[in-house]
Amino acid sequence: MPTKLLLGDEALAQGAIDAGITGCYAYPGTPSTEIMEYFQSSKDAEELRIHRQWSCNEKAAVEEAIGTSYMGRRAIACMKHVGLNASADGFINSAITGANGGLLFVVADDPSMHSSQNEQDSRFYGKFAMIPVIEPSDQQECYQLPEYAFDLSERLETPVLVRLTTRLSHSRADVDTCDTRRPQNNVRLPANPKRFVLLPAIAKRNYEALLEKQGLFLEESEGSPFNKYLDGEDKSLGIIACGIGYNYLMEAYGGKCPHPVLKLSQYPLPKALVKRLLDECGRILVVEEGMPVVEEMLGGPFGNGKISGRLDGTLPRTGELNTRAIQIACRLQAPELPAPSEDLRARPPRLCDGCPHIDSYKALNEVCAKLGTDNAKIFGDIGCYTLGALPPYNAITSCVDMGASITIAKGAADAGLPYPVAVIGDSTFTHSGMTGLLDAIWENTPITVVILDNLTVGMTGGQDSAALGKLEDIVKGLGVPQEHVRTITPLPAKHGENVAVIEEEMLHRGVSVIIARRECIQTLRRKTARK
Repeated sequence: MPTKLLLGDEALAQGAIDAGITGCYAYPGTPSTEIMEYFQSSKDAEELRIHRQWSCNEKAAVEEAIGTSYMGRRAIACMKHVGLNASADGFINSAITGANGGLLFVVADDPSMHSSQNEQDSRFYGKFAMIPVIEPSDQQECYQLPEYAFDLSERLETPVLVRLTTRLSHSRADVDTCDTRRPQNNVRLPANPKRFVLLPAIAKRNYEALLEKQGLFLEESEGSPFNKYLDGEDKSLGIIACGIGYNYLMEAYGGKCPHPVLKLSQYPLPKALVKRLLDECGRILVVEEGMPVVEEMLGGPFGNGKISGRLDGTLPRTGELNTRAIQIACRLQAPELPAPSEDLRARPPRLCDGCPHIDSYKALNEVCAKLGTDNAKIFGDIGCYTLGALPPYNAITSCVDMGASITIAKGAADAGLPYPVAVIGDSTFTHSGMTGLLDAIWENTPITVVILDNLTVGMTGGQDSAALGKLEDIVKGLGVPQEHVRTITPLPAKHGENVAVIEEEMLHRGVSVIIARRECIQTLRRKTARK
């Protein structure tokens, strides 16, 4: 049994390869990006001809994975937690169609918002869709999970949600892998293909079937190898430790907890195991990474007074779990944290030296100042260019979600803002910006869209962009008049010329698109180093 040092993301990818996967579909987003990158670098995946190209967005990834499952073959769709929002339509409805081949939705949550807009907990989505959810506690379970989850998915004809978190995705551990590999499934069409046609009459029957499966899902959870009841002598306290929370708990107690512990990694909530803990123990502490999902299921503040966790402040309400927080919650002696060094200087995030976005923002700011900062606002989007909100640029007025810069700019124009500007990256534009632009074109809304084309998906490490070499054609194809599709080169030497183009298009009383094109400096450096 070969041992490999793997990230949680990498362990899951290797486990999927060994479990007979046919297709991986994903859009880059920290902390899930390394799953697809592992597939792309894997010689095994290449030899097995596993699909491993990036999708244009998470919605497409989910639907492509559903298509592979329809053919009776195994697939995963990978994304970060906010990407699940973008794919929710297909994800929720897949619970109604059910799965044919094994179908896993792998979602990496980001407690503490290391690189995200929020701390949402994807377990809520699993509960909402009424499908099984599995959250591994360590890298070994990440590797073992795909085979188990694929089998579960095929046996019960249901998609399965796999929930990771940042610390698990991005930490390494030794992982024991298998010597043998399961072959990919042969093509096997659904016995009842009409269940994938969600006309109301069919969807109603499918929904009733989903409700009938809930008892089976519960049985699987009760007997899951990922859920374990670990007895303890001191029953004054019982602990439910969810996913990676179990690792934090064991670390807090030095590997041996004196209290009964329910290690919980598969949902729905295993009622019999939970009841045993509630019956045998006094106070109950719920240790879960993210939001108080289990705590609320057990009654939260309206329960029997036994339940504690994040809701009542026993554990911090926000941010990642850590060993010290659990020690305090368990009334152990927690070590004092050292005071931060006064010699360390703060290093806020900033655009890289030589970044093309710097020159784009300098030109935009100059034009906005000329037109009046109350009349001209720049609406931002998701990407490294969001750093334009910080000094010294202070350029961006908003950053909400993928693609929102264009639609928010349009809404601001509708409300009377004279000169709204949307800045959006090349990859974000093809992810979810095109439909907003189409809306503006439909109404001929006076907005200027600046597509910051650095020829890559810069923020997540330089993945290929679906927009590469196609932006002008896409924009013109959507209906922007050719004379108002302009291209500039963001360089100091081109500053005066760029300012003139931006001002001209901002004064235009209709839709205009400016493509600011220069390669990401980091991507360029990597290319140069390889030569």
